[in-house]
Amino acid sequence: MIANYNTHTFLGCFYRLQNQASRSFHKQGLPVFRCNATDEIMNLPKYSILTAVLALTFSTAIVNADDNNTLNSAEKKAGWTLLFDGKDASPHWRNFKKEGISDGWKVENGELSRYKKGAGDIITKKQFDAFELTLDFKISKGGNSGLMFHVTEEESTPWRTGPEIQIQDNVDGHDPQKAGWLYQLYKADSDATNPAGEWNTLRILITPEKCVHWMNGKKYVEYVKGSKDWDEKVAASKFSKFAKFGKATKGHICLQDHNNLVSFRNIKIREVK
Repeated sequence: MIANYNTHTFLGCFYRLQNQASRSFHKQGLPVFRCNATDEIMNLPKYSILTAVLALTFSTAIVNADDNNTLNSAEKKAGWTLLFDGKDASPHWRNFKKEGISDGWKVENGELSRYKKGAGDIITKKQFDAFELTLDFKISKGGNSGLMFHVTEEESTPWRTGPEIQIQDNVDGHDPQKAGWLYQLYKADSDATNPAGEWNTLRILITPEKCVHWMNGKKYVEYVKGSKDWDEKVAASKFSKFAKFGKATKGHICLQDHNNLVSFRNIKIREVK
């Protein structure tokens, strides 16, 4: 395999990994050292180039692992807080209409996962009105889940009050609603998701003036909750039969149990005043 290597390919990998490592080091206030000596690298033996790439891959993985479920100084200053510290979900989450969290949700390796039958939907203990939220999710092959906001406990299920941002495997999933879309209401015209089993970063901004979704840094949709366009779309959807759907301006955030394995990490929120 190594005998058929392409030096330019390895060089490209080297620089991409160097950039990724540099961003991670900079975020943690660590010194950054960069190599731009293309000619010198090109003249190295193939095994030396491979060793450099593998070493940088390993160091980047370590930095990124340590970086999960934490806030840097800039995030703290901007008002971000963690909704999951990578060790215990119970300080911020509980099952819908319950006091605690079922054993169908587990925390392992810094991930909060719905992993077995009967887990149930979980909601934040605190309610939020205007906010910005970001999280990483990893969906199983063919899997489905969701992130809801402004959820109240007036109905039998969270989705009857809280709008849902779809989470699913866009390749092998069975729902025509794709990851990052606002379920049955607003859809994106492109797909920026990574494959099942890989991490994706979902970011949302929810305010009275506008709501925006981003998937892996790409803007997906923008809408105004409660606008004329919103009302028309709700009226044409399955949610039209639920009088309380989308009406609350403050509520819980919900992670959905849709009978599939899904994991979350780096769940962060910033209230917008």
